[in-house]
Amino acid sequence: MSGDGARLRVHAVLENSQANGPGRRAVIWLQGCSLGCPGCFNPQTHPAQGGEWVEVDELANRLATWQDNLEGLTISGGEPLQQTKALGALLRSVRRQTSLSVIVFTGFEEAELHRQPGIGDLLACVDVLISGRYRAEQRMARGLLGSANKRLLFLSGRYTPADFADLPEAELIIGVDGQVTFSGIDPLQA
Repeated sequence: MSGDGARLRVHAVLENSQANGPGRRAVIWLQGCSLGCPGCFNPQTHPAQGGEWVEVDELANRLATWQDNLEGLTISGGEPLQQTKALGALLRSVRRQTSLSVIVFTGFEEAELHRQPGIGDLLACVDVLISGRYRAEQRMARGLLGSANKRLLFLSGRYTPADFADLPEAELIIGVDGQVTFSGIDPLQA
């Protein structure tokens, strides 16, 4: 319990994915993005008023409960770095309570990152940052890179480029409740 009452606006949470980074991973899609990349395949995550507010402590506790079956956590969106303060609180809790690796997607370019308040503390909790706006004309959908301009920034020694070479481009998950989830860098369309 260390989120200090912080909340994140969350679009969706997936407990177990194999297409959002190396190994089995939990995925949290945050809600809200003002970047508006043409051709983005997650436009439902863009409205700032969508999704639901979730306490950072609740998310951290869920991740701690799931950690025995996971290698890591992937944060996507929306634009996660438009909720930097609360996301930083979540990632600090994840680092304290678990051994999960952390991957974060952002549409911000490297030069823009340093203008984000509190970004240094947040990035200290991230193993791999995938940065850059999606550019439909440069679409590639491989190795977690949606377009060729995006960059994998390895911020710790936990992973290398080889760990991202053979990731599935998409996955289809059918939950015990019958709910169908499409996920990955090139998700199937219903």
